[in-house]
Amino acid sequence: MKKMEKTNVMRVLDQMNITYREHTYDSTEAISGTEVASILGEDPDQVFKTLVTVGASRQNYVFVIPVTRELNLKKAARAAGEKSIQMIKSKELLPLTGYVHGGCSPIGMKKYFGTFLDETAMLFDTILFSGGRIGFQVEMNPEDLRAVIPFEYADLCD
Repeated sequence: MKKMEKTNVMRVLDQMNITYREHTYDSTEAISGTEVASILGEDPDQVFKTLVTVGASRQNYVFVIPVTRELNLKKAARAAGEKSIQMIKSKELLPLTGYVHGGCSPIGMKKYFGTFLDETAMLFDTILFSGGRIGFQVEMNPEDLRAVIPFEYADLCD
């Protein structure tokens, strides 16, 4: 059996001795989070996507929400204390975070941005999110994420 390749996200979690499960799927391009949940046989409400935004102040923020939902920009702005928030352009994602669309994780970005996790994450013992590369997901307890990056729970979706 070939040893699984580790992503930066997994290396960070290993260094911090944080328990997680790796999930992989075959894909070379970004697919929707609901497709990822289906391929992995997981509850789509338990699979989260990482969205990067910019506020009216020009500050960037990260929102981690269920793949089945849409980010409510008004709620996101309220959570971040901004007048307004908008999604960053796709071409800005890689230079800003170090991640490509479909492989963006809240862990291991080039620099830390204020991060918000949808409050529905509290309903689950574990959630899944990108392992930092297309085809890789990590599953962990949402509270364990706090040891890696500071975040706030918030009502973020419609």
